[in-house]
Amino acid sequence: MSGRTYYNVLGVSREATPEEITNAKNALAKIYHPDANMHNDIDTTKEMQEILEAYRVLSDPEKRKAYDRKLGGGKARVFRTFTVGESKETDEQSSFVSCWNAAMKLQETVRRSSWLLERESKRKNISARILEKLGKNSRLEKELRTQMDELCQEALEYTAVLKNAEIPVDYWNAEAMNWVLVHWGHNKNANYLTLFAQYDAHVNRDKSGTERLRLKSQNRQFHHNLKRLLSYAL
Repeated sequence: MSGRTYYNVLGVSREATPEEITNAKNALAKIYHPDANMHNDIDTTKEMQEILEAYRVLSDPEKRKAYDRKLGGGKARVFRTFTVGESKETDEQSSFVSCWNAAMKLQETVRRSSWLLERESKRKNISARILEKLGKNSRLEKELRTQMDELCQEALEYTAVLKNAEIPVDYWNAEAMNWVLVHWGHNKNANYLTLFAQYDAHVNRDKSGTERLRLKSQNRQFHHNLKRLLSYAL
């Protein structure tokens, strides 16, 4: 494992719950499954085996306890994968898998916030007057504000990880992060920031004009939705 822990492999913290471990394994498996990379002539069998081995140990309570004892210190260290403070950078935070994890969770958080705002917009257009008469309008607006505040705090946590890793916002999308994750997996000593430059070359070389426009459009929409969500922190 080249000094990397099973927690590094899955991109989770030492305090990760069984559900978080399973979700991390499933998400990484979609990216690293050999069948998903055959068309790129990339063999990810080794990486997939590493992911499954990490999951085999960490998903079993007894094996995980024994593994934690082997690592030393059990679970005495108190930190979360996406907590950024003044302490020294942890192994989990330095792993690109953690950056990838943060980007994927950020995408999902932004999607959830957009869905909530779209639902609110439809509600106002269709039944605002009715709700006002029933006295429910202010209650629903308060619930929306509470939900958006929570999502905003999640987004701030994830963006902090990505900014700390100096990953430009234009690469916070699934396609770029997935491409770099696969290539970084073949050489974990590689500077992943250099791989983003290679991703740009890949897009310009291998993507059609239509596909490049689609990526730009998706990025613009994501930036707009993220900015709208983060405005709740103001």
